[in-house]
Amino acid sequence: MSDSNISSSSSDSASIATVDQNVGRNERIIDADQTFSPELRHWRDVFWLAIFIIHLIVLGVLLAIFGLNRFKTADRLNIDRYTEGFWENNNGLTETYWPKYAVAGGVGTGLGCIWLLLLGSRANQMMKVSVHILTTYLAVISVLCFWCEQFFWGVAFATGAALQFLYVIAVIDRLPFTMLVLQKAVKLVWSLPEVTRVAYAFMAVMLLWMGIWSFGAAGVVASSRGDLGRWWLLVVLSVSLFWTGAVLCNTVHVIVSGLVFLVLLHGGRNASSMPPNSLMKSLRYAVTTSFGSICYGSLFTAAIRTLRWEIRGFRSKIGNNECLLCCVDFLFQLVETLVRFFNKYAYVQIAVYGKGFNRSARDAWELFQSTGVEALVAYDCSGAVLLMGTILGGLLTGTCAGVWTWITWRDRVIMVGSTAMLMGMVLVGLAMVVVESAVTSIYICYAEDPSLIRRWDPQFFNQMSEMLHQRLQHRSARAREVLTQNQLDSHMQDTFHL
Repeated sequence: MSDSNISSSSSDSASIATVDQNVGRNERIIDADQTFSPELRHWRDVFWLAIFIIHLIVLGVLLAIFGLNRFKTADRLNIDRYTEGFWENNNGLTETYWPKYAVAGGVGTGLGCIWLLLLGSRANQMMKVSVHILTTYLAVISVLCFWCEQFFWGVAFATGAALQFLYVIAVIDRLPFTMLVLQKAVKLVWSLPEVTRVAYAFMAVMLLWMGIWSFGAAGVVASSRGDLGRWWLLVVLSVSLFWTGAVLCNTVHVIVSGLVFLVLLHGGRNASSMPPNSLMKSLRYAVTTSFGSICYGSLFTAAIRTLRWEIRGFRSKIGNNECLLCCVDFLFQLVETLVRFFNKYAYVQIAVYGKGFNRSARDAWELFQSTGVEALVAYDCSGAVLLMGTILGGLLTGTCAGVWTWITWRDRVIMVGSTAMLMGMVLVGLAMVVVESAVTSIYICYAEDPSLIRRWDPQFFNQMSEMLHQRLQHRSARAREVLTQNQLDSHMQDTFHL
């Protein structure tokens, strides 16, 4: 363990020196000819592209069957006879529950549009509200679930509220810098009005798919009396919706981050060196040659990021409990290994250089580690803050659909409410991702060539450089402290044996 700490200390010291050199240089190290070059654009991760398309086709057929089977007439397609042995069928109708999902789609779209409309004037306030209100809202929903005698969901939401509260307490000192980064990202996005139009367009595409998805989901809810088999079917449909939503969100991520990167690289959208039709090129590459990489990354990135945030927050508050620290460090190193191959910064590399997903993730992470910027990325909580806003939007959407369902069909409120919540999260996430794209592009540009950020916003550049220097010094001091403690413990053990 002491050897690893020695290497960590020396690595951080080297990173401090590297950062000082990088910050001091003026020349550009990014070759503009290598960005968005058609020669570098080849179809990547085609296998996952095929899997995603096949999944959409198969699921679309199943959703149509589930919805039509109970549309206006129960068991219209006479398929209930095949499930009587292991599922408990019901004579409900699809149109009874489909309007509830329509409300969910409308509320989710409305919240996403409000976020985009207020992006330039109230974004900072909305993000602060999301951080502070989410815990309370989760606790309130937990109480309502217990009141409705839904004990499993009551415990689930109570656990979520507790984890949210502990996470915010663990990272409270990081929030000022996080809000600064988000504020600058919003400023950058707001200067590119075409970015919001991309988000609106993909929200419309997502709504079209949700119309089909909710039609099938309503048929499943209508045919069920709450038996476990139907719940598992809804879980499968929800996983599919999550993957589809993540693919669309990350497609927007690639489009926006590519455009933001070019704006920072060329010194503004009106610069003479700015390539023509940059947005359309970014869109074309995202939905063709790079789409397989987006499908692949969307399967794993969100779950790994969330796990990493929770472990980091918990790890920083453990203290001197060596046994617990050892266990958490093992999990932390495991997740860090996964992050090396699955991280959101890969989407910038995909957008700019057209690489495959794993190579993009690895190159981005090695870039951060070689320049020391990884310490700044680890300190920043902007992704977690945006996720809190997404979850809050989903909860509000699920609440609206759940309240209407409670009035008419109380035994289906959890089924409809939970799936409507997922719909809301996806729609609000499509609005939130434009800011996250700007954040990732800022960090990649800062790591590749700090002068790009200095030219764009000198004051922000100085703030980032100062915080990076502080974080690297903090890491080195902590590594030296652990090393000294280990040496002292070893000396005491030798003395005891003598």
